[in-house]
Amino acid sequence: MPPPWDGASRVTILIIGLDYRDWLAAQESPEIQGPPRSDTMILLTIDPISKTAGMLSIPRDMWVNIPGFGYGKINTAYYLGEAYKLPGVGPGLAIKTVENFIGVPIQYYAQIDFGAFTQMIDEIGGLDIEVSETITLDPIGQHNTIYDLPPGNYHFDGAHVLAYARARYTEGGDVDRARRQQQVIFAIRDKILSLGMLPTLVAKAPALYQELSTGIHTNMSLDDAIKLGVLGMQIPQENIKKGVIDYTMMTIGVSPDGLDIFKPIPDKIRELRDEVFGGGALSPMASGDLTTLLRDEGARVAVLNAGSGIPGLAQSAADFLTSQGMNVVVIGNPIEHPEFPISYYADGYTTVVDYSGKPYALRYLMSLMGLGSGQIQLKYTPNASADVVIFLRGDWPP
Repeated sequence: MPPPWDGASRVTILIIGLDYRDWLAAQESPEIQGPPRSDTMILLTIDPISKTAGMLSIPRDMWVNIPGFGYGKINTAYYLGEAYKLPGVGPGLAIKTVENFIGVPIQYYAQIDFGAFTQMIDEIGGLDIEVSETITLDPIGQHNTIYDLPPGNYHFDGAHVLAYARARYTEGGDVDRARRQQQVIFAIRDKILSLGMLPTLVAKAPALYQELSTGIHTNMSLDDAIKLGVLGMQIPQENIKKGVIDYTMMTIGVSPDGLDIFKPIPDKIRELRDEVFGGGALSPMASGDLTTLLRDEGARVAVLNAGSGIPGLAQSAADFLTSQGMNVVVIGNPIEHPEFPISYYADGYTTVVDYSGKPYALRYLMSLMGLGSGQIQLKYTPNASADVVIFLRGDWPP
């Protein structure tokens, strides 16, 4: 497992979609060998400081160097990692392959199969989707009737959202498919935001994760997944850059064993990567003096003496932080303020808990108080009377 997210650093996640039917077929039919290939690969990047994000879709037939195996379709990296039981197995080799191909570090992965995806969509009541061209849908399961869908606005359940996202027999083929998948991701976001579902989903997250655990796998903790999900909802849509590796960035070829493949044009793909992941194409990071940034962020700070053994420490720390531009609204101890349960990084160490996503305050406090990233915790509690709570222990002041 990677270290916990500190709440302030940029994060990049590889989303891997799997066709679980491949695995079931391998279990039921001896002539079918091995685990599945990835059906979808999307890179997501989130910067909590600039409140920007990016999304880059990679076609599954892209011909790339797979570490330790030579060239192959990028969707076989997951298969090879699983089949050879490499460190990190399928997701580990998929991450290495994408890191080498795109040239960005990836901290986390989230793997979801078709069953978990359809169940998740049904959990939020389906999606409203605008279909821009006639498309052939081939739903899985009890809805398995192939039909042509004309342009229009539709409300789809999970099975039909999946069929829409996977359809590839349009003029644009896999590139259109990638764009539809991004459209679905934004439709999920819009549905959650428009109906105010986020607090309910956050509260239900542990139970939902348990229910979907056979179909969703990740190296993120549930807490970090919730924090990143909440942050993603807070980023304005105009600050989210979308990119698809399309036919202008690759040539169509044939592999040595006769498979149709996409050969990348490296310079073109680097340009797209820089647009999606670089600050230039995304909304610029906030600029100005730190006092102005902190004031605009408006973080309300609580300072609590959590068993430091030093009388008056909360007041003296609050006075210091106020002199440095922080807005301290609560001073005392956890007994006096039970809405803030005591939280420790480790016994004897001061801990800062962010209740509502205030990255400037976090970074400033880390610098002012000499805190490590492990001493920062995030707990999404939008109705708390303070945004950031400092639990002082005997290590502060240093």
